[in-house]
Amino acid sequence: MLEQVNFVTDKYSDLRKSEKKVADYVLGNAKEVIHFSVSQLAEQAHVSDPTVIRFCRALGLKGFQDFKIHLAQNIIPAVRSIHESMSEKEEVPELVRKVFDANREAINSTFGTLDFVVVQQAIEKLRNAQKIIFHGLAGSAAVAMDAYHKFFRIGIPCEWFNDGHMAIMAASMMKPGQVFVAISHSGATHDVVEAVQAAELAGASTIGIVSYSKSPLSKVVQHTLLVGSSETGYRFEPMASRIAQLCVIDVLSVGVALLRSEEVISNLAKSRNALAKKRY
Repeated sequence: MLEQVNFVTDKYSDLRKSEKKVADYVLGNAKEVIHFSVSQLAEQAHVSDPTVIRFCRALGLKGFQDFKIHLAQNIIPAVRSIHESMSEKEEVPELVRKVFDANREAINSTFGTLDFVVVQQAIEKLRNAQKIIFHGLAGSAAVAMDAYHKFFRIGIPCEWFNDGHMAIMAASMMKPGQVFVAISHSGATHDVVEAVQAAELAGASTIGIVSYSKSPLSKVVQHTLLVGSSETGYRFEPMASRIAQLCVIDVLSVGVALLRSEEVISNLAKSRNALAKKRY
């Protein structure tokens, strides 16, 4: 069934043949497309990734993210930009249930999505890292900071950045034996992808924590840890995916701590003793 997506249908006659393939798929599957990455839409429409980008620009949009926002505004009630499962005038008990359900679903989905072999590889890289840099923007920045806090307490030299310019400068100065960890829900932010590329060029290992297996970030990192979340890229701030990202960080930090248990136990004792005077 074709969706009423005016900003696509209005420009349809002006599109190239390959771009019309994208338009046809979007018009027939709009509700699914809002969850897609560029590569997923390209695969389903049987075109190349650049064709999808050209399609978006032919509609007068800045790019794929802008397209998804416009698409969501056409087919999704405005309140869903706050939370996917909410309706107008939600009662508090139902509001609480839906938020908790979404978070639980993200955690359960991530448990089913994670490749345990990749998790093991990531743990080994982090265990032997001479230094770790964690990088995330917006909501993922809080996860990067949490990761820094956990690995700092383990005793591995590490840093975290929530600024794209600082991150790429730090990444460019990395060395072999160091690890750059990028955290991004969409995996489609230029600054994050460019920082990863700078880290790899400098000889560092790279790990990505991302929700889309075919995202630009997934294509450039050496190890991809997939977070399962039904959230889309049109919301003002992903919520449930952040909880799942934090779970992945916990897995990595506990895994590394177990492999460096003697050192970690000693470091934890030192930090607890140092903090003892700070508490009543």
